[in-house]
Amino acid sequence: MRRALCTLALLSLARAASCGRGPKLSPAEVADALQRTCAAAKAAGIWVIAGSLRQTADRFLNLAHVISPEGAIVHEYAKVHMAGRDEQRFCRGGDKLSLFEIDGILCTLAICRDGRHPEVYRLPAMAGAQILFHPSCSSDEIEAVTWKRTSGRAQQPVGPNSRMFHCVANTIGQSPDGKQTSSGMSLIRDPLGLPLAEAGFYQEEMITAVLDLDGADRSYALDSLKDPPFLRQYWEQMVADVKARADRRPE
Repeated sequence: MRRALCTLALLSLARAASCGRGPKLSPAEVADALQRTCAAAKAAGIWVIAGSLRQTADRFLNLAHVISPEGAIVHEYAKVHMAGRDEQRFCRGGDKLSLFEIDGILCTLAICRDGRHPEVYRLPAMAGAQILFHPSCSSDEIEAVTWKRTSGRAQQPVGPNSRMFHCVANTIGQSPDGKQTSSGMSLIRDPLGLPLAEAGFYQEEMITAVLDLDGADRSYALDSLKDPPFLRQYWEQMVADVKARADRRPE
């Protein structure tokens, strides 16, 4: 039985750097922070998923960087679906889905709003991904956040439509200007959508869980791949395209 210890370290280096709120950081400062994060991952001997913004000729990309225990960036993914006025104005979506390995285990990434779009993680599940890592900055006006919490949570579990593990690292607390607050509630959920570990709304916490990978059989995603038969060729082509683009650097 294969098992994995899931500890997701979410480091947001410059999410608000140029999106209308928060400190204004130069690309050089962001690059330096990312380099220091790589060094810290190497010193600790752990995998890290760190977030940043990258300036391009056409606005910014909202990125997640997968950093190995050797301190190398081995995979990058750019958020596809923008959320909120600031992000829609200053950022644009990426043009690939995420597929990468951690210690031989196929994984995928979604960033915040991406989780509302099942194809972002179900296609990688069809390609073999057993774990979805889901860094998020789910924040809004206090009333909106309260309703999100009342209805369940901002990030809905993905297990019930994919049969994969779901690891969410969300922000906590208020925005720098005090006008918004975070939904909080980071989580690790099993392939049925049941909670293995959860965090709160207001304080920084570290949550961990042991993942029984035999349970992440991706059966719901694979069932969609097979039936109805007339769609099978299209799913197979999309899965092939996901694999072909997985190692491309977001530009």
